[in-house]
Amino acid sequence: MESKKGFKSGFVAIVGRPNVGKSTLMNQIIGQKIAIMSDKPQTTRNKIHGVYTGEGKQIVFLDTPGIHKRQSKLGDFMNNTALNTLGEVEAAMFLVDASEGIGGGDRYIIEQLGKIKTPVFLIMNKIDLIEPEALLPLIETYRKLYEFAEVIPISAKFGNNVNTLMEQLGKYLPEGPQYYPADQITDHPEQFVIAELIREKILQMTREEVPHSIAVTIEDMKVQDNGIVYVGAVIFVERDSQKGIVIGKQGAMLKEVGKRARQDIENLLGSKIFLELWVKVKKDWRNQDRVLRDLGFHRDA
Repeated sequence: MESKKGFKSGFVAIVGRPNVGKSTLMNQIIGQKIAIMSDKPQTTRNKIHGVYTGEGKQIVFLDTPGIHKRQSKLGDFMNNTALNTLGEVEAAMFLVDASEGIGGGDRYIIEQLGKIKTPVFLIMNKIDLIEPEALLPLIETYRKLYEFAEVIPISAKFGNNVNTLMEQLGKYLPEGPQYYPADQITDHPEQFVIAELIREKILQMTREEVPHSIAVTIEDMKVQDNGIVYVGAVIFVERDSQKGIVIGKQGAMLKEVGKRARQDIENLLGSKIFLELWVKVKKDWRNQDRVLRDLGFHRDA
């Protein structure tokens, strides 16, 4: 893989507590939804690779699961995925919620950051939710705990200061090759992104234990003779009661999930799709190593 003279490239990890806006920032940078979003913690479970190609540079972003107190083997996988990523990158972005102040979860992540030599950016997200005079004292609190390479306040939701962030990141990248074609925005297969889009709709429409008990796999995907893409997906839950919730009265919930997901999937593929959904029960799948492997949660991922 050849490098153009002066062209910069590298990998950048996005780390932070659950629900601080990591996926929102990734989508804002890439300009298209590739990481799912909801108001539920632990929405992201795998490393999501987003590819940004701009003038003279290419940055591959790794949106990691939120680092949190584990409650299952799936939780272990998510934490290990996030922390292991820090050793693979040219820079790390530590995303915090400026509207909430510093918490125990943030302090724990800072402890982990102390074990690496990678330049770390402190990204103060959600500045649209606070008064400007509240920001400086919070930045000083963080600076006392860690020597950050850069501190950049942003609003991932509205894109405020994201261009500045990208300019600063470019200064820390080495000269290197263009890893991906300029029009490629993720290295995950389409099936992975489609499964995540379906899971996002369920997260948005359900409550309590159901969101964390959901996994989605694509069992079949093919272009039919009429040009419409057929997608067959299975939604796994842990208990029969959860299956009833996801299907809903007379199938209403599942129908609405399919309707909402279809719109995003058609935007992703640029073509009409026929989406078929099934709901199956896998008892306590989040604590079964074999089932986790079958669903794509590998410890070395």
